[in-house]
Amino acid sequence: MKMMMRLFPVLLIALMLWGCGGKDVTSSGNVSTTTGWDYNDPENGGFEVMTASEQETGPGLTLIEGGTFTMGKTQDDVLYDWNNMPRRVTISSFYMDITEVRNVDYREYINWLSRVFGMNNPQVVRAALPDTLVWRDPMAYNEPYVEYYYRHPSFNEYPVVGVNWLQAQDYCIWRTDRVNEMLLVDMGHIELSTDQQDERNFNTEAYIYGLYTPNIINPQPSLNPNIESRLINMEDGILLPRYRLPTEAEWEYAALGLIGNTVDELLWERRTYPWNGHNLRNDNPRDMGKMRANFVRGKGDMMGMAGSLNDGGSITVPVKSYWPNDYGLYCMAGNVNEWVQDVYRPLSSQDVSDFRPFRGNQFDQMSIDANGSPMIDSLGRLQREPVSEADLEGRLNYRKSDYRNYKDGDIESVFETGEKSQDTYTGTSSMYINTETERMSLLSDETRVYKGGSWKDRAYWMSPGERRFLIETEAKEDLGFRCAMIRVGTPTGF
Repeated sequence: MKMMMRLFPVLLIALMLWGCGGKDVTSSGNVSTTTGWDYNDPENGGFEVMTASEQETGPGLTLIEGGTFTMGKTQDDVLYDWNNMPRRVTISSFYMDITEVRNVDYREYINWLSRVFGMNNPQVVRAALPDTLVWRDPMAYNEPYVEYYYRHPSFNEYPVVGVNWLQAQDYCIWRTDRVNEMLLVDMGHIELSTDQQDERNFNTEAYIYGLYTPNIINPQPSLNPNIESRLINMEDGILLPRYRLPTEAEWEYAALGLIGNTVDELLWERRTYPWNGHNLRNDNPRDMGKMRANFVRGKGDMMGMAGSLNDGGSITVPVKSYWPNDYGLYCMAGNVNEWVQDVYRPLSSQDVSDFRPFRGNQFDQMSIDANGSPMIDSLGRLQREPVSEADLEGRLNYRKSDYRNYKDGDIESVFETGEKSQDTYTGTSSMYINTETERMSLLSDETRVYKGGSWKDRAYWMSPGERRFLIETEAKEDLGFRCAMIRVGTPTGF
């Protein structure tokens, strides 16, 4: 009886709280603070809200914590081209490949293309193959590299070269799809299929929109009372964002690795290379005097003298050679130059935004059929088209689809020869060709930036602030790439 008397006030308070408020919509993560309706409840319509979770790190990637830095040159402008002038910008956190893409990685890609498209669309495979003829030199015996560099297992761990910018873009799309496909396989949602053919292959976007349906083992239950099961979508937090080429600003920021050179937002010094100081040899007592990167030490000196090779490589070296920078990235100086996402303009540093600077935006949208449904192309990817004029109407942030030459148009960059009346404008490429001399400007909307220096470059080009350019359809024997991915959620991952 005494126990009941003690419990009575407690029960009374509980009944009062229940009568006054019912559910506490501010404290429960399963209740909408806007409407008071339950999340994840079929009786309330089945609106599904997943518990917030940190983004998983994709295969081969490491987190690059973002921040502000001074982008641009850190050494004398020996070419006097006023290119990449210093400017403070902010980079948000992102992921980046620890190493350059290897020969074995690219052969895995070609193997998949051959299996899926080789029978009916062999041209797809041919278009993706690296150009091994980049090794040819009219006055050097490089022919063995043409035959062996890409294919021989001794070169498995070496960076792939002979890949143009467009091919690198397609590799990123393929990698996104293979990683997401395996995520769904590992969670037991779908069956791994090796008999995909032509456009009937797993593409992340095509799967999300129901245009490609794999063999589903364990359907995802739907809380919508009208639907029994559904596909995995981006709101589930399982599928990873796209692999892509890093922007020039991201690449330069990651290469400098200033996270190891700051204390309480104080920067000790602007780095010339991805390490402190101006020396090209290691100053650590354990590795004193060893070269920090693969580059040309002097005229005709590609690797040093027998018995004491200075960088250990006559051409490229394995992608995990030397010492990683403070982000854990290998060969951000030397070995091979690397493609980045940006269209090249000398004055981009004066034109781009302070936050996530980038030149090369081409805004697009999904192509839809007469029924309003998305369409796929012959590769199984969603068809896309430039943003329509109707969708641009009334917008304040952008007024057209293509901003590659915004603020620094190609007309002012043209290198013309001969009579102007003999010049031919090629249209969307914004390239001018003189019909008499066949000379043309390299500064077109298809000209892309590459950075980092290579095995055949002097030390000058290993500074992350330096930049060069090449037409996106061209390839070189000292030019490769690595992939990046956006970081969603908290910048630090903690």
